[in-house]
Amino acid sequence: MSTNGEVRSKRKKSPVRVSDRPSKIPKHDSYPDAAENNQSAEDGIYAMETDGEDHISLPPMAAMVNSAEWQDTIEKVVQNVVSIRFCQTCSFDTDAAISSEATGFVVDAEKGYILTNRHVVGAGPFWGFCIFDNHEEVDVYPVYRDPVHDFGILRFDPKAIKYMPLTELVLRPDLAKVGVEIRVVGNDAGEKLSILSGVISRLDRNAPEYGEGYSDFNTNYIQAAAAASGGSSGSPVVNIDGHAIALQAGGRSDGAATDYFLPLDRPLRALECIRRGEAVSRGTIQTQWVIKPFDECRRLGLSSEWESAIRRGFPKETGMLVAEVVLPEGPADKKLEEGDVLISVNGELLTQFVRLDDILDSHVDNKISLTVQRGGKDVDVELCVGDLHAITPDRFVTVAGGSFHNLSYQQARLYAIPVKGVFVCEAAGSFRFETSEAGWLIESVDQKKTPNLDAFIEVMSKIPDRARVVVTYKHVRDLHTLNTSIIHIDRHWTEKMRLAVRNDVTGLWDFTELAEPLPAAPPVRSKAEFARLDTFGQAAAADVIRSFVRISCTLPLKIDGFPRARKIGFGLVVDAEKGLVVVSRAVVPFDLCDLSLTIAESIIVEAKVVFLHPIANYAVLQYDPSLVDAPVKSATLAEDDIKQGARTIFLGFNQNLRPVVTPTTVTDVTTVAIPSNPSAPRYRAINLDAITVDTNLSGSCGSGVLIRDDGTVEALWLNYLGERTSHNQKDVEYHLGLATPTLLPILSQIQSGDTPSLRILNVETNTVQMSQCRIMGVSDSWIQKVAEANPSRHQLFMVRKIDCAPAGGHDSQSLQEGDIILTLNDQLITRVSELDIMYHNEYLDALIVRQGQEQRLCVPTLPTMDLETRRAVIFCGAVLQPPHHAVRQQISKLHSEVYVSIRTRGSPAYQYCLGPTNFITAVNDVPTPTLEEFVREANKVADNTYFRLRVVTFDNVPWVATMKKCEHYFPTMEFVKDAKSGEWRMRLTDRHRTNGLGSRIYI
Repeated sequence: MSTNGEVRSKRKKSPVRVSDRPSKIPKHDSYPDAAENNQSAEDGIYAMETDGEDHISLPPMAAMVNSAEWQDTIEKVVQNVVSIRFCQTCSFDTDAAISSEATGFVVDAEKGYILTNRHVVGAGPFWGFCIFDNHEEVDVYPVYRDPVHDFGILRFDPKAIKYMPLTELVLRPDLAKVGVEIRVVGNDAGEKLSILSGVISRLDRNAPEYGEGYSDFNTNYIQAAAAASGGSSGSPVVNIDGHAIALQAGGRSDGAATDYFLPLDRPLRALECIRRGEAVSRGTIQTQWVIKPFDECRRLGLSSEWESAIRRGFPKETGMLVAEVVLPEGPADKKLEEGDVLISVNGELLTQFVRLDDILDSHVDNKISLTVQRGGKDVDVELCVGDLHAITPDRFVTVAGGSFHNLSYQQARLYAIPVKGVFVCEAAGSFRFETSEAGWLIESVDQKKTPNLDAFIEVMSKIPDRARVVVTYKHVRDLHTLNTSIIHIDRHWTEKMRLAVRNDVTGLWDFTELAEPLPAAPPVRSKAEFARLDTFGQAAAADVIRSFVRISCTLPLKIDGFPRARKIGFGLVVDAEKGLVVVSRAVVPFDLCDLSLTIAESIIVEAKVVFLHPIANYAVLQYDPSLVDAPVKSATLAEDDIKQGARTIFLGFNQNLRPVVTPTTVTDVTTVAIPSNPSAPRYRAINLDAITVDTNLSGSCGSGVLIRDDGTVEALWLNYLGERTSHNQKDVEYHLGLATPTLLPILSQIQSGDTPSLRILNVETNTVQMSQCRIMGVSDSWIQKVAEANPSRHQLFMVRKIDCAPAGGHDSQSLQEGDIILTLNDQLITRVSELDIMYHNEYLDALIVRQGQEQRLCVPTLPTMDLETRRAVIFCGAVLQPPHHAVRQQISKLHSEVYVSIRTRGSPAYQYCLGPTNFITAVNDVPTPTLEEFVREANKVADNTYFRLRVVTFDNVPWVATMKKCEHYFPTMEFVKDAKSGEWRMRLTDRHRTNGLGSRIYI
C-alpha cells in the first residue's frame, strides 16, 4: 500500500491479526489468533486506491460540543441503530468467508427492514443477528443485496423486540448538501455506539476502489470528515433533523479524517419496491462510467457547444460522465468506447448517475439511445438494456471439495473481461490448484468444454470417483494463458454434489443434491520403464533411482495441527514384492488421507498407510505391486550405522522434483529434537540421531538417500516439519539424514505380516556431556563406563521434558525432568538407537541419577497406538479431536479429550472466538471429558439456539463461550477410523440437516 493516499476502509471487523485479514477488514483484532488455521499468512488488506481527487476536507469535529437540538436528535436516532454480528459462511464471488461486525439502522419498523452495506450482507450465504440499543438481540436475514451499489437490506421479526418501541429513520437523500453538519452514529471501532461529527465537503466524488475485491461503481459518493473506523460500515449519516441523508461506506487509512458515504437515492427506491412486494429491477449496459471535470472532458474531445449546453442546463455541475470500462461481448461492446463523453440518453441531457440509473432500471430488456462525444464528434448509438440480476450469481455448486458459480459482473468489470465462464469461488479439494487459490475460470474438464455452470454440472456428474482428468483453466488477471492440470476427482470424502440457490424470501440458501457419485473404475495393470539417470561415474545412483516413487498426499481434513491440505514428496521402495515404501511424516503426517504413487514417472497407483512411527519421522506405505509392470527395485538397506567423516553419495530430489547426485562427506551425526511449534502443536521428530552432509544440495532436497558405491542405502534423507516463524509466518523444514539400521526391525515386522505396536517413554531427552554429568552427580565409574561404551560420543541422556500426565497422574516410578538416564534393563544408554529398547517393553528397569543420587525405577511405557488420532468431529465449523501426541508433548495438563484443532473462517466457531488449541470441558455446564460425551451433549442443542461452552486455553486460562448453533450451513459430522479395517469413514450425526453444506470439509 502506498504511504501517500492510503485509504482506511471501515468495512468490517474481524477477530484475526492484520496479516490474515481478507479484503476490507481493517479493524484491529480483539482475540489472539496466532494459530489460526495453522496456515501461512497470505491474505492481506486491500487498501483503497487513490485517484487524486481527495480534496482538502474540513477537520473532524468529534470534539464539537453538541447543542441541545443535536442531543435530542441523537437520542432519537440511536434507538434505530443496530450492531450487526454476522458470518459470510463461504467464499463467494469477490467475498472471502469471514466473521465480522458492522452497523445498520431500521428503515421500516412495521415490516422489520434494516439498511446496511452490501459488503456486509455479501453476495453469498449470510448468517447473523443484530443487537438494538437496549441490547435486545434478533436474527436477521437478507432480502436484498444490490448487484453493484454498496447497500443491502436485512429483515428481522419486529415482534421479537419486546422491551422498546420500534421506530425508523426516514431516508432523505435530497437533504445531502455541501456544508451540512452531520453525525455518523454506529458501531465504530468495535464500540457498541459511537457518535462522530463532520461536515459534508463534496457530493460528486467517484466511488472509491478497494482493490481486487468488491467495489461500488457507477455512482457518486459523498465526502466528509468524520474519522470513522472499523465496524462503522452501514452507519446512518444523519442531519440535525434526524433524517438519514447518506450511508457510511468507506474512508482513508493513512490517518486522514476523510470518509465516504453512499447517497440514498437507490437504497430508497429499492426499499419502496420491497415494501410494495415488487422485484427491484436493475438494468445495465455493462459499462462503467466515471465523473470527470470539464477540463478533462475537453481534452477527451468535448466540444464547446455541448459544454455550453450542459453548463446552461446544469449550472452547478462541474463535470460529466465518461466511459471508463466497456465490457467485451456486452450490450455496449463495439458501440461505446473508453473515453466517450456521455451527452444524453433518450434525448435527455444527463450528467448524474442517479438519473442514468433511473433510465436503465426502467428499461430492462428494452432499447435506449445514447449520444456521446468521441474525439469532438457526436456518436449516436442504440443499446439493449440487460438485466443486471441475470449476471449476478445467485447459485453455486459444490463438488469434489470446490465451489463454483458463473462469473459475476463485479469480477468481469474489475478485469474488463466478458461476463461468462465458470468461476472457482472456493479453490479447495480436487480443485486446489498449485499456484493461486482464487480467481480461476474453468475452461474444460475431462476434455469437455464448460462455458457455464450448467455445462460444468453436466460434465462433473459423469466423472467417477477417483478418476484423473485433465482440467484447463485461466486466471481472470491473465486470459492470455491457458493452464492445464491433471486432478484427482474426490467423490468419497466429498461425496455429494450440491447446488445452493439463494432464497430471498427466507434469507437462506437452499441446497439440493444433484447427482450421486459414480463408483471408481477398477484399477488396471500398467507397464513402464524407468528413465535413465545420466550421472557420470555414479552407476550406483543410476540403479537406485528405480527404488524411488513420487508420492502425492491429499488430506481431506486438517487434524493434528498439520498446516497443509496437500503434500508431494518422494518415498523409497524397501520391498518391491510387497509394495512397501518409506516416506517422511512431513509428507504423510497421518492416515486420514488419499495417497497416489507415481512409479517410473508413468504409472499411478493408490496406496495406504500401514505404519506411522511415533517419533522417528517416517511412515510406511503399501501399494498393490500386481498393478505395476515396471522394474521396481527394492532398496538394499545398510545394517551398520554411517559414521562421521565417511564418504558417501548424495542422491536427492530438488524443488523441481528432479534427481540430483553428488559425492559428499558426512559432516556430523548428532542427537537432535526438531523445535516445537508453540502456536499450534503438530507432529515433530524427537530423540533421533540426525545426519548432515557437506553439500549445498542437502538444503534444497527434502527427499533422497545417502548411498555407498555399491548402491547400498546408508541413510534416508528426509524433510522434518519444524516451527512457524513469527516474522513471516512460514513453516520451517529441516533436511536431515536418518540411518537405515533403525528402520530394519520395524520393516522386518511389517514384512512378516504384523503391524508394529510400539511403546515409548513419554519423555523428550537431550544429550549431556561428562562435565555436566559430573556436576549433576554421575560418579567417576559411570563416566569411565560411558567412555568405554561409546568412544566417539562421551554422552548420556537427560530428561528435558515429560509429556503431560495421563488421567490418573504420573506414576511414582515415572521419570522426571532433570533425570539422567544411566541404564535401561541394565543396558548403558549412550546412543539414541539404544533407546529402542523401550519399543517392546511395558516396563523398563531404569537406573537414573536424580538430584545427585542414583535411583532405580520401574518406568512404565506408553502404547503409541493410543497417540494416533482415530476420530475427529466438525462442529460449528471447528474441528475437534482428542489431543494428539504433539499436544501432550507440549502441555503439562490435559483439561479434556476435546481439543480444538482448527476452525473455518465464517463459522460460528470463528464468530464466537473458539480458537485452535482450546479445550472444551463442558456443554451447558454438563462436563464433557471425552469426545463421545461432547457429541452426545452437543446433539441435544437445538439448531439456531445458544448454548454455553466451558473452555480452557492452552495456557490453562478458563473462560466461558456462548455460541449459536448453525446446522444449516455448518452441519455436525464425524470422521471415524474403523478399528478392524483401519479405514476412515465420514458420518453425519443424528441431528444433521440434509440441506446443509455437508460437503464443505476442506478446512
